[in-house]
Amino acid sequence: MPFEMLDMNADAVIKVIGVGGAGGNAVKDMLEANIEGVDFICANTDAQALRAIDAQNLQIGQNITKGLGAGANPEVGRQAALEDRELIQEAISGADMLFITAGMGGGTGTGAAPVIAQIARDMGILSVAVVTKPFGFEGKRRNAFAEEGLRLLSENVDSLITIPNAKLLETLGASATVLKGFAAANDVLRSAVQGISELITVPGMVNVDFADVRTVMSEMGMAMMGAGSGTGENRAAEAAEMAISSPLLENINLKGARGILVNVISGYDLTLGELDTIGEMVQGIASDEAQIIIGSGFNTEIQDEIRITIVATGLGKPETAAKQEERPQINVVPRDSQGNVDYGELDRPTAIRQQGRVAGSDMVETTTLDDDYLDVPAFLRRQAD
Repeated sequence: MPFEMLDMNADAVIKVIGVGGAGGNAVKDMLEANIEGVDFICANTDAQALRAIDAQNLQIGQNITKGLGAGANPEVGRQAALEDRELIQEAISGADMLFITAGMGGGTGTGAAPVIAQIARDMGILSVAVVTKPFGFEGKRRNAFAEEGLRLLSENVDSLITIPNAKLLETLGASATVLKGFAAANDVLRSAVQGISELITVPGMVNVDFADVRTVMSEMGMAMMGAGSGTGENRAAEAAEMAISSPLLENINLKGARGILVNVISGYDLTLGELDTIGEMVQGIASDEAQIIIGSGFNTEIQDEIRITIVATGLGKPETAAKQEERPQINVVPRDSQGNVDYGELDRPTAIRQQGRVAGSDMVETTTLDDDYLDVPAFLRRQAD
């Protein structure tokens, strides 16, 4: 199988744009983590939320929302991004790689993130979306919005990493506080962005250049990530095993991955033997055709510890006919003549929506807030808007 350890080209410009409340919170967390060599941007319809984050801020859709947010309506978020398309283009201009981070299910993140991804694609920027799916308690409507947002996002990004908050809940346990749950989600978003960007930006014993990251992530579709750490005599194997068996990779067969990125961060005591152990373990779960790229960076603050981030890309591509039959159905949601998605249609059964599409129906229903949404406290709704 292709297995490469390559020299570094530090000239790549990497930008991260957090979209909506959850995306902004993730960027705030990344800023506090002092991720090197990355420019941070926040885009939101909520002016108050932007003021709390020390990054390049883009208030989008000011004419539509008056700076008061998208009201949990993805179509408002979409129109806001379209209104300020040129502002977004200017902000991400010059980037070689753009991370788009958001929480799916709310208004701004769900609606604006696919528009931003399309802009980046049109500009020739390698785009990787790292987004969360809602907790179950956030309601069926929010989860339906999230699924439609993910579908639209997947059509425009090179790679899409989805963090299912439900799996975080399984890991943390039911007794974990709500704040701890959202903090854990932010931490996973940060880990994904940091793990990939540091492959390029952090010097180490084994360096990787941007062109090879592009090869592994360009037009790859669905991706997954896992992270692990280890200490002591068997720290390399321990960290690799933890990353490979991450709860976020549960039920995902890495044998189908077309590319695997591995980022190893340690102190200066990392040995070649430990790096070889990690490489052998990754090869053990990868297909013979997978492109594997391993990078190693140093962190002087780490002592007797190895941290590993694994990103598997190209999952499920190409699909066989049998696999396509097994694939979960995607909600069919009509669009109007302007291409606008009618999110209100998600309240109707899939079979009925499909019949309407076959019959050429252009029926449109008004999007309204339902009881599931109103059951979620306001501060949680703002977190994911």
